[in-house]
Amino acid sequence: MLRHSSTATPYPELTMPRRPRDDQHLKILLAQECARILMEESAQDFRTAKRKAALRLGVDDRAALPDNSEIELALVERQRLFHAKSQAECLRSLRETALDAMRFLARFRPRLVGPVLSGVANPNTGIQLHLFVDAPEEIALFLLDQHIPFEAKENRLKMANGEPVCLPAFRLRMGQTRIDLTVFTPLAEREAPLSSIHGRPMRRARLAEVEALLSGSPP
Repeated sequence: MLRHSSTATPYPELTMPRRPRDDQHLKILLAQECARILMEESAQDFRTAKRKAALRLGVDDRAALPDNSEIELALVERQRLFHAKSQAECLRSLRETALDAMRFLARFRPRLVGPVLSGVANPNTGIQLHLFVDAPEEIALFLLDQHIPFEAKENRLKMANGEPVCLPAFRLRMGQTRIDLTVFTPLAEREAPLSSIHGRPMRRARLAEVEALLSGSPP
């Protein structure tokens, strides 16, 4: 007579690990939902979009979440498929506003960084500028003298050597557009911090490069 082994698993299908293909499919779905949230809702950063996407899809495994570069790829694809015309108009408007801000802040040698420079900006995206000055108070005084309301903040970035730093920052608005100013010392102009998207040094654009982007000329 056959006997049931005491070492056998009664319901083996319940203990089978997820297949790599399943994990990758879930990651793609999460990245697509993050892209939708960034484009169509008020989420302003990838972390918020990840949290919302995981909640909606019932995912509580952090290992299943897409990384920022995967979300950016999904965002580019969504913009291409569903928002091509409006995206181009939005990007041009944001770059024109960035150019105005850079001219206004020219004494602090501004550099444009982030989605407005890379081209994946959307209506919820703010303009990110890096400024270079010996003392952050100079920027605060300049804004006060110009009667421009601002909020003093800190921006946490990772420098090229891998060390995280908290840098002084200011947030203000030009019309409906949010502008974030991160303040560096003059020596840091030579070495860009690492991007949270791909982990490589951020691309920085001078005023003349932004002008070239808007004119369609090679920078």
